[in-house]
Amino acid sequence: MRIYLDLCCFNRPYDDQTQTRIRMEIEAKIVLQQKVRDGECDLVWSSVLDFENAKSPFAEHKQAISAWRKLAAHFILMDDDVLGLAHEFLAGGIGEYDALHVASAIKAGAVVFVTTDDRLLNKLRGRHEIRAMPPGDALAFLEKWYEN
Repeated sequence: MRIYLDLCCFNRPYDDQTQTRIRMEIEAKIVLQQKVRDGECDLVWSSVLDFENAKSPFAEHKQAISAWRKLAAHFILMDDDVLGLAHEFLAGGIGEYDALHVASAIKAGAVVFVTTDDRLLNKLRGRHEIRAMPPGDALAFLEKWYEN
């Protein structure tokens, strides 16, 4: 199964870990990343991730995040198809980078789009193109916790 983690998800470990929610999302993200390493799911990477990550002022964060590019099973470039789909999301009130991330994930065939951005999750709720989830829900979906 293909998954796409947006940049806020990759940056989650650098947030204030005194908050329970953040700690739980970090743990779930770590398990998701282990599933990528173990070949249980395929990571989708995009040129949008490269571009946005390159803008970070924190060299260590940039380096740690960009290392995941090597583990990605699928890479998608920003092309006319991605841009066209991103414009549809922009029209729906989604921000530029978020729209490009979501469009990249969809065009790459990702089943799950993982983000820690509540506003983005709310905007994507009910969309049929992709399942947008926070890390904990994505982990539950991938491990089929609720299917029994």
